[in-house]
Amino acid sequence: MPLLSIARFITFFSLFIQLFGLTCAVVIDSYTSKKTRKVMTLITILLYCIILQNIAEYYLSNYNADLQPALIKLRIFTSVLGYSIRPMVILLFCCIVSPERRHRFGWILIGVNIAVNSTAFFSRICFTIDENNHFQGGSLSNSCYYVSLYLLVYLFYLAVVEFGAKHISSIWIPSLSEVFIVISVYLDSVWDSSESIFTFLTVAMVGSSLLYYIWLHLQFVREHENDMKAQQHIQIMMSQIQPHFMYNTLATIQALCLSDPQKAFDTTALFSAYLRDNIDSLSKPDLIPVHKELQHTKIYTDIEMTRFPNLKVEYAAEDSGFFLPTLTIQPLVENAIRHGALQRDEAVVKVTISDVKGYHKIEITDNGIGFDTEKLNLTYGDHIGIRNVRERIEKMCGGSLDIKSVIGEGTTVTLSIPFADDTDRAEKLQH
Repeated sequence: MPLLSIARFITFFSLFIQLFGLTCAVVIDSYTSKKTRKVMTLITILLYCIILQNIAEYYLSNYNADLQPALIKLRIFTSVLGYSIRPMVILLFCCIVSPERRHRFGWILIGVNIAVNSTAFFSRICFTIDENNHFQGGSLSNSCYYVSLYLLVYLFYLAVVEFGAKHISSIWIPSLSEVFIVISVYLDSVWDSSESIFTFLTVAMVGSSLLYYIWLHLQFVREHENDMKAQQHIQIMMSQIQPHFMYNTLATIQALCLSDPQKAFDTTALFSAYLRDNIDSLSKPDLIPVHKELQHTKIYTDIEMTRFPNLKVEYAAEDSGFFLPTLTIQPLVENAIRHGALQRDEAVVKVTISDVKGYHKIEITDNGIGFDTEKLNLTYGDHIGIRNVRERIEKMCGGSLDIKSVIGEGTTVTLSIPFADDTDRAEKLQH
């Protein structure tokens, strides 16, 4: 077997093995999203078409056109197919990097490119195959390269916008793939490819597809690690809050044992019932219905009002059909009582829950002496209460926490929780 034939076979076998392996991986992959798997599947189908197009182009270009003129039309078709598919693969790379965008302008350019190249069937404006079976370019023969160049620039832009700010290391695979494609186009333009079945661009695209598939799984690993870190952080915060809440409740009962044993007895029974009914919610750093959280809070405030006769806690819950993290309201009410209202002879704390234009609003207001919010860490128990509630609301609900305080008048803490998706809400209600 001639050495050149062996080289061709090795090239074909290598490309086929890579593409077949990629196809199998995409089919059995259960980690990437369904939408991304569809994009990767379409990429592999187009790559198979490009490989077949390269083979057909090679053998058709070696036919004697004078003897078989019908093959000229077939060669035109294979050329149009190749020029149409290659930019499409680059645009699908863009869909992988930024799956949420529609990329409308890119698809418009793909359509224009296909239309321009299709003119070869009836015009010489783009390209033609002459009677000697030679390729001849027209005035629009470079349309495919211009479209591809734009898409490569767009691809790099997407990589930088989507990942450059947070994870600069995530853009190296998209960037490397672009470099491979640009180099391959240059080599195809200067290299005599008459003896080669596959172009450098075909090899670069197959290799780039493998790189993008690896890149997808690197992103999955990164997101999984971030989720694990966030979950561990929430676990740590919950381990801090739960003993804090229980310690303060038991301290209140301890104080009642000296001042009013009967009230201490009643309060202990109340607290025992609370623990028995709600221990599951307390042990899980997850979202719970707001009415469950109010039960936690009311138990605590009932105990505090037993200890402090001058304390009054009022509730107005107009909105109760949403979820929030465990121990969200209670620590804020505790802060409002201990660091705010109890500074007054007539201590009043109000908890208001309402539905306001796309989000749930929870307000905890006290009539305390107020404070300078710039000194929050020193004056309002931020080390355990406020900070942990703010972080869990942000991480678990996408919500926010805002504090307004007027010295001499009191403080209002506002939680804003966006409406949850109806499907997610239904699933939570089933549990």
